[in-house]
Amino acid sequence: MTDSCNIAAALPRLAATQPDRIAMRCPGSRGADGLARYDITLSYAELDARSDAIAAGLAKRGVVRGTRTVVMVRPSPEFFLLMFALFKAGAVPVLVDPGIDRRALRQCLDEARPQAFIGIPLAHAARKLLGWAKSARITVTTGARAWLGETTLTQVEREGAGAAAQLAPTAPDDVAAILFTSGSTGVPKGVVYRHRHFIAQAAMLRDAFGIVPGGVNLPTFPPFALFDPALGVTSILPDMDPTRPAKADPRRLHDAIARFGIDQLFGSPALMTVLARYGQPLPTLQRVMSAGAPVPADVVATLRGLLPADARFWTPYGATECLPVAMVEGRELEATRAATGAGAGTCVGRPVAPNEVRIIGISDAAIPEWSDGLCLPVGEVGEITVAGPTVTDTYFNRDAQTRLAKIRELLPTSPASAPADPAERIVHRMGDVGWLDAEGRLWFCGRKSHRVETAAGPLYTEQVEPVFNTHPDVRRTALVGVGEPGAQVPVLCVELADGVHRRAWPRIERELGEIAAAHPHTAGIARFLWHTGFPVDIRHNAKIGREKLALWAAKQPMISSGRDFPQS
Repeated sequence: MTDSCNIAAALPRLAATQPDRIAMRCPGSRGADGLARYDITLSYAELDARSDAIAAGLAKRGVVRGTRTVVMVRPSPEFFLLMFALFKAGAVPVLVDPGIDRRALRQCLDEARPQAFIGIPLAHAARKLLGWAKSARITVTTGARAWLGETTLTQVEREGAGAAAQLAPTAPDDVAAILFTSGSTGVPKGVVYRHRHFIAQAAMLRDAFGIVPGGVNLPTFPPFALFDPALGVTSILPDMDPTRPAKADPRRLHDAIARFGIDQLFGSPALMTVLARYGQPLPTLQRVMSAGAPVPADVVATLRGLLPADARFWTPYGATECLPVAMVEGRELEATRAATGAGAGTCVGRPVAPNEVRIIGISDAAIPEWSDGLCLPVGEVGEITVAGPTVTDTYFNRDAQTRLAKIRELLPTSPASAPADPAERIVHRMGDVGWLDAEGRLWFCGRKSHRVETAAGPLYTEQVEPVFNTHPDVRRTALVGVGEPGAQVPVLCVELADGVHRRAWPRIERELGEIAAAHPHTAGIARFLWHTGFPVDIRHNAKIGREKLALWAAKQPMISSGRDFPQS
């Protein structure tokens, strides 16, 4: 077989050496206790053979190398069979979070210009009714009948049954997928992943977290399960709605962890909060990873107490455009808790090798070419940039956004070996602000677009909010600005902790004012607004929708009091 740079290339190797080993278990029927039996399984041999058949069947329908294919299938065996079939075919899966605003979803699908659409019946109904993906000429449904699609996935697999091994000779720079961002700070953007990005990502995750073949993973963010076969790890798909991790049932998670001896878990901070509140030990877990937003310090401390003494709790930092960028282990995160509470920001650890993280001056303008003069000294807050093997280089059909997020950097070459065209790389602007300390650790201070530009200077969310989150009656806070940049009024929106009645708000508001006055960088914050529940992103249920909160805050009375409870 021709060598191929492809994340699916590991699958036939595992099928040949460990054909009967379970690659994936999924919730199926339920027992009398209401818990899933996990009686839907795929061995490595089955995953390999069935994805070969689907790839061959899709090829007969015209889904071949380079075909952009929308995949709207819930986490299930069909989802993973499809994804590996598309990778093997060299096609380009297009993934969009289905819970985003319908207008944004339509814009994403229009921008992707897909040639094929594979989805559950509900997705096809929406496609017909709402005019999604009109460019798609090949349609496949996972349903039992093809009344909304050209054919069914079952028929596609049947047509390709018995085909030879499928693995297109994809090159490192070939487009592997288009993954849309969560859109937490605007309309989602389609991130172009090349095959080399997936290969580098799998290797960096393996090395950074010490993942070894034979492990068992509970990926509560299902797309991460796509890396498991490349790492020789078994996936147990959790019995939960992956779009609502904050609503997961901890009893069901604990059942799966105990039953299958799960030693690795990946989830959002919202899911970590669910496990921490449940408070039951997790004796089999050896590595836990949480990403998507900063994990509250009390959640880290509680979870570490539930894990074995030698387990590791990692909080990797990154984005759809490049992951992982940096990471910090729970012990070090706890050691920096006091600094975070005093306004330093959140320590996200050291860059993951071989990434190079640098801090540049904050600007909303495009920067076409890299210059070392852009860099700020150690300790100074600026925009975080990263260069490395997982850094993607473009957004699909979003040239303006690509120019704003990407910087071209020429690399030095020796005179004797300099090629005709100098080597170069892409530097990604994270859109986050932060700083590097003298130990080389990166401190996250918030999104660049969320900074509040007051007359006295900028305020950054992750340097302000943790100061107030230390209040025992506060669940979390969100800093927003009201007015024009340069003269914005800083406003702190406040969610009260569970069980705290709103009658306590006048006292809490007064105490928050005292906290503000005790720190130089928060002394200018004098307006506090009580809110019943912050809007959050659909992917992780953890990123606060500060844009929506800012619009809400601007409509509230200029002075809040115990008699004034804004409507949220």
